[in-house]
Amino acid sequence: MSPILLRMAICLAIAGSAAAVQAAPPTAESRAAATSNPAAAQKIDPQAVAALEKMGKYLRTLKNFEITGDTTLEIVDDNGQKLQFPGTVQYQVRPPTGMKLTVKTDRKEREFFYDGKTFTVYGPKNKYYASVDAPPTLHGLIQLARDQYGIELPLPDLFLWGTPEAPTSALTGARFIGPARVDGTVTEQYAFRQDGVDWQLWLEQGDKPLPRRLVITTTDDPAQPQYAADLTWNTNATFKDSAFTFVPPKDAARIQLVEVDVVAVEEDK
Repeated sequence: MSPILLRMAICLAIAGSAAAVQAAPPTAESRAAATSNPAAAQKIDPQAVAALEKMGKYLRTLKNFEITGDTTLEIVDDNGQKLQFPGTVQYQVRPPTGMKLTVKTDRKEREFFYDGKTFTVYGPKNKYYASVDAPPTLHGLIQLARDQYGIELPLPDLFLWGTPEAPTSALTGARFIGPARVDGTVTEQYAFRQDGVDWQLWLEQGDKPLPRRLVITTTDDPAQPQYAADLTWNTNATFKDSAFTFVPPKDAARIQLVEVDVVAVEEDK
């Protein structure tokens, strides 16, 4: 996975901790220059990068938290027609060793469990599940799922920002767009660019710069499909340890999680 790249595929994510430089918010002058000068779109505004780093630093301070995302995945079929698939993503996270993830779309439903020792993928509709030994951190889990089993956990870079795994040196463009509201929350909209992808972030204003909306456009595909998510956060969530441990229902069947690009849980019927 490319640094900072928010994957367009059926993606997923979670993560660890690191520090970043915090800077002052964009000034009125820099905002006006960014929005009125077309050439600025291809340049890197240091204050836009600072806003990204501030967000990453804040995310790394979160302990128990829950994220709910309303998502839209856009794909292009063999006829070149764009198709959109709405869905939801819900994370329950206790870094560095606890995660439960639920992904629902019109086509399928999946649950993912991680308790610091075991990673489990479960299909509630077909009642198949697969479990494997897992590394002792969420960072390691992301890498294991992706590299060994071909499972890209949705929005992985959301929680890699602010760590060495998401260096801002990958950016080829960064700029402030303007203030905006997302579900009544006052945010700052930013646009970033790197090889193969353009992406936008709406960051909550103030000392808790949570990402409230993101839009990713795949630019190395002529059709330029997009992925979008509106995010709701609960940064004061509480979880029992059992929330992250999978207990198979009596009628569930265990299958093998096959390595490389084969997904363990078969398509829901």
